Amino acid sequence: AASAVPGYSPGFKKPPAMLRLKRKRLRRSEPGAAPPPCGEAPPVPSAPARRNPFSSLDNAPRAAGTPQPRERSRRPPPPPPAGGSPSAAPFWQLLESVCEDKPARRAEPSERTDILALTDDLHLPVAVPEVPSSPRHEFPADWSIKTRLLFMSSQPFTWAEHLKAQEEAQGFAQHCRATETNLPQSIQEPKLSTELRCAFQQSLVYWLHPSLPWLQLFPRIGADRKIVGKASPWSQDEALQQVLMSDWSVSFTSLYNLLKAKLCPYFYVCTYQFTVLFRAAGLAGSDVITAVISPTTRGLREAMRNEGIEFSLPLVEESRTRKQKNSEVNLETEVANSLEVGEEPAPSDDDDESFSWLEEMGVQDKVKKPDAISIKLRKEKHEVQMDHKPESLALVKGTNTFTLLNFLINCKSLVAVAGPQAGLPPTLLSPVAFRGGTMQTLKARSINAKARVHLAYEDIFSLEVVGPIMPHSLHALTTLLKAAQRGAFSAVLYTHEPTAVFNADLGTASPALNKETVRKDLTACGLHPNTLDQLSQCPTLGKSSIRFLEMKDYAYTWKS
Repeated sequence: AASAVPGYSPGFKKPPAMLRLKRKRLRRSEPGAAPPPCGEAPPVPSAPARRNPFSSLDNAPRAAGTPQPRERSRRPPPPPPAGGSPSAAPFWQLLESVCEDKPARRAEPSERTDILALTDDLHLPVAVPEVPSSPRHEFPADWSIKTRLLFMSSQPFTWAEHLKAQEEAQGFAQHCRATETNLPQSIQEPKLSTELRCAFQQSLVYWLHPSLPWLQLFPRIGADRKIVGKASPWSQDEALQQVLMSDWSVSFTSLYNLLKAKLCPYFYVCTYQFTVLFRAAGLAGSDVITAVISPTTRGLREAMRNEGIEFSLPLVEESRTRKQKNSEVNLETEVANSLEVGEEPAPSDDDDESFSWLEEMGVQDKVKKPDAISIKLRKEKHEVQMDHKPESLALVKGTNTFTLLNFLINCKSLVAVAGPQAGLPPTLLSPVAFRGGTMQTLKARSINAKARVHLAYEDIFSLEVVGPIMPHSLHALTTLLKAAQRGAFSAVLYTHEPTAVFNADLGTASPALNKETVRKDLTACGLHPNTLDQLSQCPTLGKSSIRFLEMKDYAYTWKS
C-alpha cells in the first residue's frame, strides 16, 4: 500500500509542518529506509508501491530521503548585508526567509501579523529574475493593468491611514480638476502633511462603467467563478440587455471622443474574452491614435477584416521576420558548403499547389489532389495555433480605430450569451471622467508586519493597494512614496496577465515626437506632466511586465 512507503503522507492527514519535521529526521538518520510505524509490516523491496491515482504530485509516494519538489527548487537566500535594517536586505530575500515558516492556512491580517499573510497569494510570482535593471531615476511605462500592489518600507505608512473628511473631499476635487501636486523630495513628517494625504486620495481615483456594486467587474477574463451565483436580472431579459448595451455604447463613444480630442490619455475595454487598450496620439511613441487587442482569435480577426478594419499582427510579423533571417543565413551557409564540395544546390520546392511531379511519374489521375479548402486550412494552421495567445495581439492605427469603435458596438460576440456573464456589457476603465462613468477608488490599507533579519523578526511596514490599477495610478503612487518614505521602498506588483503583452514594442515610434510636443498636445488630458513623460516613451518591457520594483537612494531598479 502507498501508506507503507516512507516519506509518503497525504496532505489531508498531516499539516506541512509535520512533513517538514519528518523529512529533517530522515536526513539526520542513515541513508537507508526509515523503519515503518509500529504495527505495520515492513515494505517489500521487490514490490514497488503503486501510485495512488487520486493523489497530487506533491503527495505521490517517494523513496526515503527524496526531497519534495519545493525543497529541491528552494535555494537558500544569500546572507543580508551588514547593518541589520529591514531595508538593507533586498525585499525578495525577506520573502524567501519568511516562506520557510509558512502557516497552514491564511488568516485575516490584524494590526500586527506575519509578513506571509500579505504575500500568500495565488498570483505571487513563482521566481524572481536573477538580474535586476540598472538603477535609474524613472522606471519604464507598464501598460498592463495591476490587480494588487504591495509596498514595503522600513518607514511607517501611518500617513495613509484614516484620512479626514476634508482631505478626502480635497483629493476628489484635485482629481476632477486635474490639479498638479508637486511634493518636495523628502517629507520629514508625512503624517502631518495635508498635501501628501490629499494627493494620496487623488491617486486612488478611477472611472468605471457599468457600475454594479454587487459584482466584481474587473478582471472579466476568467471571472465566472467570482460572478456565479450573484444576482443578474438581465441574463434572461432581452429588453434589459438592450438598455444596458445602449447605455454602454453612449459611454464608449464618449470615451473615444475624449481620446480623439486629447482630453483622455487612454482607456481600456475589458470583455470576457479579450481586452482593448485605446491610446491617444503621442503616447507609447505613436503620433496617431492606436488600439491594441489581446488575445484575439481567427474568428475575430476575420470579422474585423470583413468590416474593412485594417490591422496588423506585429508580434507574428516580428517572429516571421526573425525566422526568415535565420533561414536565409542557414541557406547561405548550406549553399557555400555545397559549392565547396562541388555539388549543385537542390532546387527549392516551396509551392504547395504545384503537382507537376505527379505528371512526371504518370500517376496524376490515381492520386487525389487536395482541394482549395484543404490548402487554405493548411496555410492558416499557424494562424489558428496562435489564438488566445499573447502573439495574437492585433494593432489598429489612425482612422481605423473609429471603424473598430463601430465594430465593437455592433459586435454580437462582445457579450456572453451564456454563463454567469451573460448579457453583461464589457467593463470600461478610464483615468478621467466620461459620460456614464462612475467614480471609484482603489482600496488601500497599511499593515504592520514582521520580517526575519539576522535570525530575528523585526518590524516592517506595508501598504496594500487593491483594484484595477492603471499605469497612471502606479506612477502617481510611486511618486508619493518617494517623498513620504525618503526614497527607500520596495513593491511587489500583481499583473492581470492578459494585459502584459501591451508592453510589447509595436514599431509605431515616430521620430517627430518629443517631450515638449507631447506635453503641449496632451496638457489637458488629466495626467501629471511627469506621468505623461513616462507614458509617452516607447514600451521596452516586451511581452512581460514589472513584477518587482525597488527604490534605494531615490533610484529605481525593477524586475520583469
